[in-house]
Amino acid sequence: MNFVPHTEQDINEMLKKIGVNSVEDLIKIIPEQVRLKKELDLPPALSEMEAIKMIDSYAKMNNSADKYVCFNGGGAYNHYIPSLVNAIIDNPAFKTAYTPYQAEVSQGTLQAMYEFQSMICALTGMDVSNASMYDAGTAIAESCYLANAHNKKTHFVIAGSMNPNYRIVMESECVGKNFKFDYIENDEGLCDIELLKKTVTKDTAAVIVQHPNPYGNLENVFEIEKIAHENSSLYIAIVDPISLGILESPNKYKADIVVGEGQSLGIPMSFGGPYLGIFATTMDLLRKIPGRISGVTEDTEGKRGFVLTLQTREQQIKREKATSNICSNQGLYMLAATVYMATMGKEGIKEVAEQSFQKAHYLANEIKKIKGYSLLNDKPFFKEFLVKTPVPAKEITEAALKEGILAGVDTSRFKNCKQGLLIAVTELRTKEEIDALLNVLRKF
Repeated sequence: MNFVPHTEQDINEMLKKIGVNSVEDLIKIIPEQVRLKKELDLPPALSEMEAIKMIDSYAKMNNSADKYVCFNGGGAYNHYIPSLVNAIIDNPAFKTAYTPYQAEVSQGTLQAMYEFQSMICALTGMDVSNASMYDAGTAIAESCYLANAHNKKTHFVIAGSMNPNYRIVMESECVGKNFKFDYIENDEGLCDIELLKKTVTKDTAAVIVQHPNPYGNLENVFEIEKIAHENSSLYIAIVDPISLGILESPNKYKADIVVGEGQSLGIPMSFGGPYLGIFATTMDLLRKIPGRISGVTEDTEGKRGFVLTLQTREQQIKREKATSNICSNQGLYMLAATVYMATMGKEGIKEVAEQSFQKAHYLANEIKKIKGYSLLNDKPFFKEFLVKTPVPAKEITEAALKEGILAGVDTSRFKNCKQGLLIAVTELRTKEEIDALLNVLRKF
């Protein structure tokens, strides 16, 4: 079946209009050596029924964290997703819609954006939030752009360690800006406060801290804040939104910008993406914030309405002076996070955080009792911790997989990372499942 709608007459008229005699004349600029000289080597045609069977067979080859007892973490977490989340985002009006960006976006989508922004502000304690970014890594890079636009400085200091995936994205995105990044990390993966004092200067654009850090530990965010602001640097906090159910919100330690990964807010692990970047800041930095912001207003009849606002920061208006060229995001996952936060509420998120915290500490304490195992350090942590193992971590993860357990992340796969088995525990894990992992560990 030919899916080209144009007749020979249509084609000839178009060629005449643009001033060429044939299609060959039109494409003669394409080098001969890269042209396809034969028919495409395609398999035989399938009926609809046969095609669906084939696609289903491929789909069944996929695995899912839900098929295993999952202790993996490192930025993607196996939290419970309420049924209401998928019931709403599966609505074709949301699921098949192009992620809207321009001012003519529907009122329903604008309201969802506005609700998301409001909930992120409530969660982080910040003044304003955008309607999300692509993921945590890009949100961190955008925070560096904002800091540079604000104070024109190019030196950034990371107080402690940073998730290696976030680090790669941040450094890659910022390479054209010639930013300099210094990492101030001690042997335990935490920030070296004394070295930080010597490294941060009046020429530092921002001090960045991940809290909890990649090993789950809590940083001394109040002390780091003093060092940043004493040198007129911005203070950027990378957070796990679930941790804010029990930890102090970033506004309490005077963060200027808050970024993070929103995957834990009702989004499946999905082999690493797509995810949802969180970006919130103070009112002082509002006009430099990247992405989209939905505002609420009243029309001439006094009815409430929602509008996209503050687009003057974007590249289509400010061009080379724009803070960012981010135009869109995974709007469907922004909606998923909105539904999740509305469904769970303040107390629900607090309970998820508390259960994750308590179960993680139970497992960590039991692991310390097993000969040959120890934790990276004895510092406070949230729901994740790094374990030093008596054998390569890969051997443990492979053995656990045979018993239906994802035992954690083998950090040897990452550069600039402490070595061991990174274990995360969420509210989904039961005592029986935790004990099953302990039994696997005892075999080594």
